[in-house]
Amino acid sequence: MTNPHDPYGQQQPSGQFQQPYGLQPYQPQQQYYVQQPYVRPPDQGMAVASLVCSLIGLIMCFPAILGIVFGHIALSKAKRGEAGGQGMAQAGMIIGYVVTGLWLIPVILWFVFVVFAIGAAGVS
Repeated sequence: MTNPHDPYGQQQPSGQFQQPYGLQPYQPQQQYYVQQPYVRPPDQGMAVASLVCSLIGLIMCFPAILGIVFGHIALSKAKRGEAGGQGMAQAGMIIGYVVTGLWLIPVILWFVFVVFAIGAAGVS
């Protein structure tokens, strides 16, 4: 026997109920979760370089000057929001200035001594 609601003429086994056309069986809705993009923490490379160079400047003079330069670059990036480590950049700059000043004191004293030595040698 054919079902008058079945357009294809397929027979249903007895005991099964066929859904009317307008109704669909319950299908749970799929939920889609939008994953938030991973926000990379700001780079602190310049700030770290500033602090490290300034501390190495205690042994040698030249890295302290690099620490000052890196500190200014890192501080400007941190203020613009492009990088982190504002405090580390400030610390690197301050230490760099102090270390450079401490290295300049003996250089200035040596220069004054040489000028006086040349002046004293020329008087004779």
